[in-house]
Amino acid sequence: MSKPLEGIKIIDFTHVQAGPACTQLLAWFGADVIKVERPGAGDVTRNQLRHVKDADALYFTMLNSNKRSLTLDTKTAQGKEVLTKLIQDSDVMVENFGPGALDRMGFTWEHIQSLNPGMILASVKGFSEGHAYEDLKVYENVAQCAGGAASTTGFWDGPPTVSAAALGDSNTGMHLAIGILTALHQKIKTGKGQKVAVSMQDSVLNLCRVKLRDQQRLDALGYLEEYPQYPHGEFSDVVPRGGNAGGGGQPGWVLKCKGWETDPNAYIYFTVQGHAWAPICKALNKPEWIDDPAYNTAEARQDKIFDIFAFIENWLADKTKFEAIDILRKFDIPCAPVLSMKEIANDPSLRASGTVVEVDHPKLGKYLTVGSPIKFSDVTVEVTASPLLGQHTNEVLAQLGYSQEEISAMHDAKAV
Repeated sequence: MSKPLEGIKIIDFTHVQAGPACTQLLAWFGADVIKVERPGAGDVTRNQLRHVKDADALYFTMLNSNKRSLTLDTKTAQGKEVLTKLIQDSDVMVENFGPGALDRMGFTWEHIQSLNPGMILASVKGFSEGHAYEDLKVYENVAQCAGGAASTTGFWDGPPTVSAAALGDSNTGMHLAIGILTALHQKIKTGKGQKVAVSMQDSVLNLCRVKLRDQQRLDALGYLEEYPQYPHGEFSDVVPRGGNAGGGGQPGWVLKCKGWETDPNAYIYFTVQGHAWAPICKALNKPEWIDDPAYNTAEARQDKIFDIFAFIENWLADKTKFEAIDILRKFDIPCAPVLSMKEIANDPSLRASGTVVEVDHPKLGKYLTVGSPIKFSDVTVEVTASPLLGQHTNEVLAQLGYSQEEISAMHDAKAV
């Protein structure tokens, strides 16, 4: 069976994480992604945090599966010629260069359009075009701070905190993939290409929309009733850090389970959801709370929510996180164990669903990586090894019409 994006050719001029996360997703779904890299060097993540000598680092392999690698020096005349042919032969170019880099290379948007009017030029940027900081270099944690995530993460008596999740990088890549697919769909209607750009700041903010919601509520009311600071604490004029409180208005917290003294992840997340109050009381063997006016509404519980959490934590004291979840799930209570990366890596359910996959690499050996988070009824997503540096250079050049003699000459001139 053909893959959904089979026949779509993508020039991948990206490096590190945001761009490669985008193009890897499209490669999983069948696009022919040609990763263009510097001869002799390649993507910087090939050797960043390497744990096997002379093998590509996991940082690279986990973001570049299912792609082909072409080495190309675009500063040379031969390199520019190859890129010109690639543009004429492709549907999408994805880049995360600094502002003006493509122009200096000689490939302005106008020139790209003249070569291929249907080309979609997709760009990852730190800040949107015209932003006061558009020339600022942006990495993951910079984006989290600029997008509002850090100021609202952590505990109220501590500093802003960044998340371990790639809110700035991979999240931006996912947004860009949606933009590319949208532009490809529009191209079917119009025959025209266009520029698509996603900024890391914008992508982080898109995930922080509930905090923007809270800022407006705070401006209007002076307090936020679902935050731990209410009703006993004080609010300033900005959305505070709420610790482990839920962002959707349902009180929740991370609670200790049996073994927390020695296991840093012996915890569950427990949500006191309004409509689940009666089942919660039954699970905790506190049926008297069900109709007690001091407990039976969210408003009544708020001033004693941490007393309730303390009671639940006491109930958890003789139960492991998995034992607790097995009990609570029968009452349809929103909760989950806090899973370590080791537990996730060894989770048979995640292996069976293809969310975690084992890949065989010619130099690195077998390694684990993430599979497609999107599941289809009629598409099987296969994850293959990331390419070695320049592994497909000759193959791509031959497909562009170059003879073996011309390819050899380019290698001799170090253009590829």
